Amino acid sequence: MFDFFANWLLFGLFGLSSEASYAKSLHFFVMDLTKIFFMLVLVIYLMGLFRSFVSTERVRKYVQGKSDFVARSLAILLGAVTPFCSCSSVPLFIGFVEAGIPLGITFSFLIASPMINEIAVVMLLGIVGWKITLLYILSGIVVAFVGGLIIQKFKPERWVEDYVWKIQMGESPSIVQDNSLTARHRYALSEVKTIVGRIWKWVILGVGAGALFHGYFPQEWAASLGSANSLLAVPMAVILGVPLYSNAVGVIPLAEAMLLKGVAVGTTLAFMMSIAAISLPELLILRKVIKWQALALFTGIVTLSIILVGWFFNSIL
Repeated sequence: MFDFFANWLLFGLFGLSSEASYAKSLHFFVMDLTKIFFMLVLVIYLMGLFRSFVSTERVRKYVQGKSDFVARSLAILLGAVTPFCSCSSVPLFIGFVEAGIPLGITFSFLIASPMINEIAVVMLLGIVGWKITLLYILSGIVVAFVGGLIIQKFKPERWVEDYVWKIQMGESPSIVQDNSLTARHRYALSEVKTIVGRIWKWVILGVGAGALFHGYFPQEWAASLGSANSLLAVPMAVILGVPLYSNAVGVIPLAEAMLLKGVAVGTTLAFMMSIAAISLPELLILRKVIKWQALALFTGIVTLSIILVGWFFNSIL
C-alpha cells in the first residue's frame, strides 16, 4: 500500500517520470517514510497497550525463564517470518528493549529480520536454486545467533539511551488507579508521542540518505566485482552493500546478475547480507535508541561475521 501511495502521489498526481533518478529517489523516500512512520506508530501503540496490561517485570521474568538458546531461537524465528527491511525492524527493536527482553536477544532479532524472510526464500528458490537458498538461510541464522550472543557478552544494556530506560521503568505518563480502556489508550498514545517525538528527525534523515543512494548510487559498481574472487572481494562486497539500502527481496535480482557474471557464491552472499542487515539509514535511526558504543559494536560484529561467512563459502564452493 505504501508503494501504491508513492506511485499515485508522484507519478499520478504530480506526473513525474518514473525513469528519472530524482523521481526514483523521491518514490523511495515517500514509500519508505510512510511505511516506517506507520510501523513506528502502530508497533509503539500496541506495545504501550501491552505494557498497560502486562508489567515489564513480568515480561522479563517470562523471557528469563527460558534458556538463552530457546529465547534467541524464538527471536530469530520471529525475525525470519517478519519481512522487514533493516529500518522497519527498528520499531520492534525499540518495543523489545522497552519490554525488558535482554538486548543480546533483541539484537539477534534485529539481524535476522531484514536478512531472512519467507518472500526472499521463495524468490531465491526460483532464481538460484535450493542449495544457494539453503546456504543463505543458514548463513543468516548463524550470523544472527552468534552476532547477538557476542554482543550480549559486552553487556550492551549500559549503552541504551537513558530515555528508553525511563520509559521502561514507568517514568513516562502512566495509568494511575485507572484500568479503563480509555486510560490504557491514552497511555499508549503517550508512548507514541514520547518515542516518535525523539526520533522522527533521525527517521527522516535516515530515509533521505537511503533515497539518495537508491536513486543515484551506480549499481554498476556492484557488477564491477566481476570474477574478482580474491580475499579482498568479500570485504569489498560488504562495503559496497552497506549504502545500497534495500531488503533481501530487493537485492535478489542484483545478486543473480553477480552470480551470472562469475562472482563467487560467498562474495555474493556477503553482498546480499550486508545490504539487508546493515544500512546507513538503520544506523542513523538506531543511534537515537542506543549509544555510539553499542552501535559500533553491532556494526563491527555483524560486518566481521558476514565477511567470515563469505570467506567460508568461497573456500568450500
